[in-house]
Amino acid sequence: MKIDFNKNSDGLVPAIIQDFITRQVLMLGYMNKEAYEKTVASGKVTFFSRSKQRLWTKGEESGNFLNLVSIKNDCDNDTLLIKVKPEGPTCHKGTDTCWDETNKQYFGFLSELENVIKSRRVNADSKNSYVASLFEKGINKIAQKVGEEAVEIVIEAKDDNDDLFLNEGADLLFHYLILLQAKGFTLKDIVKILEGRH
Repeated sequence: MKIDFNKNSDGLVPAIIQDFITRQVLMLGYMNKEAYEKTVASGKVTFFSRSKQRLWTKGEESGNFLNLVSIKNDCDNDTLLIKVKPEGPTCHKGTDTCWDETNKQYFGFLSELENVIKSRRVNADSKNSYVASLFEKGINKIAQKVGEEAVEIVIEAKDDNDDLFLNEGADLLFHYLILLQAKGFTLKDIVKILEGRH
């Protein structure tokens, strides 16, 4: 990898630190050539501290190390994206990120959908909400709906109508998310099992 440490007069390049699993941006630091080489050699992210004017391995005092997974260079060869597995909070203030955000797994729209399902369950108005009405009918009805949707997707898989197949897939996933919550689980629990199998 070619990194242009000479682009700036101080010989430093920005290093964006991202959690390998959650994809959350944790912090921004700076590396010179020596910090980069130490990071690669040790597997612990090391920066050049501008305030201390020395190499600084994140976690050397706190124990909250950033374990290296991968390093990528940007298109101009002057910024690094470093994916890590963090041990504990990243920020020196004790927060998960330097932007005071929680470092949790996020599944894009599916996480939003889980939140909607949870909200409909908690604020159950079964007259106006299909989800609330399912929760009111209980686990047997929810499980039955998952079974019905599973059968429907199998039937559509054997036909040539991609639109119907994808819509049945969406129905199955939607009802499965409801079933997960009815059983006290979330998508995160399923991903954890899949990661363990991987």
